[in-house]
Amino acid sequence: MDASVSNPQPPPALQGTPPAKENVFVNRVCNVVLPGFLLTFLSKEHLLGPVFGLLVALSIPLGYGTWDYLRRKKCNIFSVLGLSSVLLTGVLGLLKADALWIAVKEAAIPLLIGVAIPLSLRTRQPLVRTILYNDQVLDTERIEVALLARENKPAFERLLCRASYILALSFLGSAILNFFLARWLLQAPPGTPDFNAQLGKMNWLSWPVIVVPMMGVMIYALFTLLKGVESLTGLNGEELFKQHGQSEKPTKQS
Repeated sequence: MDASVSNPQPPPALQGTPPAKENVFVNRVCNVVLPGFLLTFLSKEHLLGPVFGLLVALSIPLGYGTWDYLRRKKCNIFSVLGLSSVLLTGVLGLLKADALWIAVKEAAIPLLIGVAIPLSLRTRQPLVRTILYNDQVLDTERIEVALLARENKPAFERLLCRASYILALSFLGSAILNFFLARWLLQAPPGTPDFNAQLGKMNWLSWPVIVVPMMGVMIYALFTLLKGVESLTGLNGEELFKQHGQSEKPTKQS
């Protein structure tokens, strides 16, 4: 399929094949569209009922997350936190917990990430490298060489720190919006069809109200990081990104 196939060494089976990419459309359908539809329309007493409707709605993102992990053999902290959020919603719903606790849960996940991002700067693998400065997208080896050649490594670390705080602010803002959206929407008694319908509506509205603005801030953080890297390395545009098929170093021919 590419130039590496014609190279007799190493065997194709031993070459690192890139992991399958997640289908974004299927992700949105399983995590947003179907759960929202089930909670909003099929949780009525004469259909699935509030308890069974909640269980079925929550089983879809949980099943999809498990299937995607088994298929791609790839997991990250955000996938784990997302599945944890789904499970907590199910537990709180089945226990008929007060809506306040669901609002707290909705705020807790992005709050934890927002706090963890700057704290992770003290570790060997800051979260900003996982989210923005990702070696699956950026040619990090080339960038590191250019930084060292220009003796700009300390300035780059400060740039990563700045991007981390921008990211952290986006998650903290998401936590606040999540909390107040839940408090505004969840008014019906827990364990009722109306409460499930309100959960479904909250699921729908979280995208235009929370996710879209949050993605805007993340894009701004990425733009800030890339412009800073361009300035510090002298690399421009496509030079920062890993080229198609550049998954490993070329093998020297004898």
